[in-house]
Amino acid sequence: MARVLVACEESQAVAGHFRRLGHEAYSCDVLPTSGDHPEWHVQGDVLPLLDQQWDLVIAFPPCTHLAASGARWFAEKLADGRQQQAINFFMRFVDCQAPRVAIENPVGVMSSVYRKPDCIVEPWQHGHSVRKRTCLWLRGLPVLVPTNVVNSGPTVRYGNSGNMSQWYRDTWNLPPAKRAMARSRTFDGVARAMAEQWSPLLPQ
Repeated sequence: MARVLVACEESQAVAGHFRRLGHEAYSCDVLPTSGDHPEWHVQGDVLPLLDQQWDLVIAFPPCTHLAASGARWFAEKLADGRQQQAINFFMRFVDCQAPRVAIENPVGVMSSVYRKPDCIVEPWQHGHSVRKRTCLWLRGLPVLVPTNVVNSGPTVRYGNSGNMSQWYRDTWNLPPAKRAMARSRTFDGVARAMAEQWSPLLPQ
């Protein structure tokens, strides 16, 4: 049985799938879990946990100051240190001692500050008719293989150019706190793919 840490995850979407496959999988976040098993959730700062022995660390560091979608605020965030703080937090997962690591973030500055991601996944590659380009930086893990390719779903126009996925636009109707949680939650098909494709590499 492997020890798995899913960092910056309050939903237990990923951790739950690893537990169903028999692993000791904990989620950790500054928020309480919205999942069904609070006994498998550590509420608080995840960084001290990185000093423990883990077979796999999957991290979802906050993207607010890193995602390309917020590029118009980058100069301000660089000047006041918010972006550098976010970069430093991301890099703590890069530098952790676990033999297998996956770090998730949207398209953004880490592709140039650190390196290009090993793969980019979309929910529509795993059974959800939704567009949400997600980068994965991997160590000791293979890239995720699509499991159920479906239509990428409806989009709506925004601004003077470009489109956004309808599900993302619909989150604007939620209160700010719930909006952030809805946008950051890992789609179940992607979470399942992580567990099913990476679990065979872990101690059984």
